[in-house]
Amino acid sequence: MKEISTKELQNLVEANNELNIIDVREVDEVATGKIKGAVNIPLGLLEFRKQELNKSEEYIMVCRSGGRSGQATKYLEGQGFNVTNMTGGMLSWEGEVE
Repeated sequence: MKEISTKELQNLVEANNELNIIDVREVDEVATGKIKGAVNIPLGLLEFRKQELNKSEEYIMVCRSGGRSGQATKYLEGQGFNVTNMTGGMLSWEGEVE
């Protein structure tokens, strides 16, 4: 499984790189703040919403601590997607949130 640290992702976000960030936390968790531009697809709905994703794109998976995003990364990898897990999750995120 590919991984990216919160600091590495923060640098990419702050450099205005075009990124596909999927936040797999629940809606009420995301309401407290998410990474700018992240799309919320709760882990429990990922199986049903994966058709919204494009296999030719790269996705970075985010959650609260890195566990659920790790599960999402493994699942999507198995479905043929190019995905990376953000280690540490939002608990370790020091960048801006929206």
